[in-house]
Amino acid sequence: MQQKPSNLHVDGRRFWDSLMEMARIGATPKGGCNRQTLTDLDKDGRELFRSWVEAVGCTVEVDEMGNMFARRPGRRDDLPPVVIGSHLDTQPTGGKFDGVAGVLCGLEVLRTLHDAGYETDHPVMVVNWTNEEGSRFSPAMLSSGVWAGAFTKDWAYGLKDRDGKTFGEELARIGFKGDKPCSPADWKCHFELHIEQGPILEAENKQIGVVTGVQGIRWLDVTITGKESHAGSTPMPRRKDALVAASKVVIALDEIARRHAPSAVATVGEIKIAKPSRNVIPGEVTFTVDLRHPETQVVDAMEQELRAAVADACQRDSLPFVVDRLWDSPPVSFHPDCIAAVEDAAQEAGYAHRRIVSGPGHDSAYTARHVPTSMIFIPCKDGLSHNEEESAEPDDLTAGAEVMLRAVLRMAQAG
Repeated sequence: MQQKPSNLHVDGRRFWDSLMEMARIGATPKGGCNRQTLTDLDKDGRELFRSWVEAVGCTVEVDEMGNMFARRPGRRDDLPPVVIGSHLDTQPTGGKFDGVAGVLCGLEVLRTLHDAGYETDHPVMVVNWTNEEGSRFSPAMLSSGVWAGAFTKDWAYGLKDRDGKTFGEELARIGFKGDKPCSPADWKCHFELHIEQGPILEAENKQIGVVTGVQGIRWLDVTITGKESHAGSTPMPRRKDALVAASKVVIALDEIARRHAPSAVATVGEIKIAKPSRNVIPGEVTFTVDLRHPETQVVDAMEQELRAAVADACQRDSLPFVVDRLWDSPPVSFHPDCIAAVEDAAQEAGYAHRRIVSGPGHDSAYTARHVPTSMIFIPCKDGLSHNEEESAEPDDLTAGAEVMLRAVLRMAQAG
């Protein structure tokens, strides 16, 4: 006899053990993971995930961007699936939980339904989105972006990593370049569990964050061109030092973000001198800029102020410069029905919770363009992420998976 949904509960220990087993693929000395997208280690992680979902009766399809779709049939298999999605790829110094917890939370939901012999009306599907991190191939959320129509497949295939290898070539090399079209599908909804990657839930002693949306993100590349010359014989007034100008912009960018407090953040994550040498004045410097705020008009203002700061920094020495916008992910508001499903699930399960806006970007920001979407946040220690010391408590992970199960069961009912 089929159990009632209220009697179904995830196995927190199994969920944790799966996370630890996946973490061994690409494990780093400090306890994190380096499993960057489309590497051999990424392939190993994908194959492990495939073996797990197939063991509970799912079929797996792979699309043209390497996104993996593990599908469990519903009682009415003609209905659109309820989808759980996140990513298995990591930063070079990534942790065990960023993205991975979301995919394996979906696995735990599938296992729970399978063990109970419970049939949902709608099919349930778990997605592993390719290249969410954007650390090897920029921008981030690349394959969910292609799925949503923000980028073209051919453009994505041509992206190169630091060694000149293209996304398309590496996708084929690891054997995950599928035939399924990468385009929006008829889904009922999309949920994603993720560590918060911030300090709010931990500080307020909340186990669940009910995510109402994602703030706007804009990435830009800045190149300043000076002139190489000898560090010992070029007088200061005759120098055209690109790094000095770039340094002024970095300081100005910090001030720009602080002017738009408390929600604005701005980061220079990479700086590259074209021909670095100890005794040569830098002739060309390129650096990245990451701007974020929940409101588009504020992100627009920050970009305008950045461009003015670059012009001001280059004016004294008449240095040419280029500011290119690489990526623009506008602020996203999630669907009220999905938000309510998460909020009600947290309330019913008795977990302390609050509504929250995501600072980082997630694949859900793109799925929300086409299907009802929301997210579940759980705390992470000190709000630390994109770091090998990233940490989450087993009880919080179990709570997140329990909320996911309840939200999925609610949305997977026909009618």
